[in-house]
Amino acid sequence: MNDEVAKAKEAATEQKKGDTDTNTHEDGAGPPTIFDKLLSGEWPSDIVYEDDQAFCFRDVSPQAPVHILVIPKKRQGLTQLSKATPEHKALLGHLLYVAQEIGSKECPDGFRIVINDGENGAQSVYHLHIHIMGGRSMKWPPG
Repeated sequence: MNDEVAKAKEAATEQKKGDTDTNTHEDGAGPPTIFDKLLSGEWPSDIVYEDDQAFCFRDVSPQAPVHILVIPKKRQGLTQLSKATPEHKALLGHLLYVAQEIGSKECPDGFRIVINDGENGAQSVYHLHIHIMGGRSMKWPPG
């Protein structure tokens, strides 16, 4: 099992535990994440773009020459894409629009967008995030 898959399994266990734990995020959707520390400025990040809804930064463990994460500034229960509700439609559209703007600028020859969802999707942080990866030719199939 590779490192990311192991992290995803551990994160899924913590997320399930956090659903019943008193140490939950202010939105009630599991424990706080590393992204909360980045958003608050407690931990530094290499910010690429920021607006009132989106926060975008370079991944600290890049899997491609360009690897940027796009996250919603307010989690609002959106821990996974599969947890999205009709109220999230506008935010999800905005995040994807921001991702394509950054991807087009950073990777003019093309890029890949990835959203990992849940344990089997290798999600290691339970705060929805979009990966923008590029700067090289991507392989297929990805998994």
